[in-house]
Amino acid sequence: MSAHPIAKPRAAHWFKKRVLAHWQLLALLVIPVAWYIIFCYVPMFGVQLAFKNYKVRLGILESPWASPLLRHFTRYFTSYYAWSTIWNTLAINLGCLAIGFPAPIILALMLNEINSLRFRKILQNITYIPYFLSIVVVVSMLKLFTDQRYGVINLFIQALGMKPIPLMESENYFRPLYVISNVWQNMGWNAIIYIAALAGVDTALYEAATVDGASRWQKIIHVSLPCILPTIVTLFILRIGQLMTIGFEKALLMQNDLNIGASEIISTLVYKNGIQKGDYSYATAVGLMNSVVNLILIVTANTVCRRALDESLW
Repeated sequence: MSAHPIAKPRAAHWFKKRVLAHWQLLALLVIPVAWYIIFCYVPMFGVQLAFKNYKVRLGILESPWASPLLRHFTRYFTSYYAWSTIWNTLAINLGCLAIGFPAPIILALMLNEINSLRFRKILQNITYIPYFLSIVVVVSMLKLFTDQRYGVINLFIQALGMKPIPLMESENYFRPLYVISNVWQNMGWNAIIYIAALAGVDTALYEAATVDGASRWQKIIHVSLPCILPTIVTLFILRIGQLMTIGFEKALLMQNDLNIGASEIISTLVYKNGIQKGDYSYATAVGLMNSVVNLILIVTANTVCRRALDESLW
């Protein structure tokens, strides 16, 4: 009986010290936590659509289960476009990974080596601007620059004595255009976290390297890169976890009847079947398959990085 009165003041003291004393910081968490709950966890209830024959008039709970249970998954993997959409998604993402992942690291290292603070800020702002352009604007710019009649690229090609190339209407050029424009748009913004990591590097390390006679290139290799390696590994693992995910907006805007063989990806397939055709069960099954593969990839990447580099997310 005597333990209860003591425990109650201790709990009240802990609540007052840990919660009420930092209520401002906890208040900042309300909106992001609510966002994750509403838009990430609540929609998980709809995952069961992948295993049902969904009928709008019956709702999610009353709709009958598919027979067999994995019917919609089988529909996708036995379709003629299944492996082409998987390959298109992987090819675009691998291109973005190969070029787009090291690009912001290189940009951050270059900016870190600029001594003029004013010039560095101007260059940073120039590289940030494309990120704030809407995808519609970026695709419109692509169409203008690659137009066969008056596009800048084709005018340059014609000036070299060659015939204009239908860049936006060709399967061969869809992926390069997508990857290059994606790198251009996101490189500056993605470099921010690396710039912040470089700002936290102890200047004494650079001074010691200078005393040892290290060149600027050697300082980058032996000081800058090792110090930001944990940041690089963390972002690399997260990026691997998105290898099967591409936003459908840009691919859909760049897509046409002539390049659809290279531009039809998993997300555009889900959009067309789920939103346009109303085949919600099929679209949910494809999306669930995509998420499961991403989960496997991120766990695998984390395991490999932990064993090879002794750095990981968990």
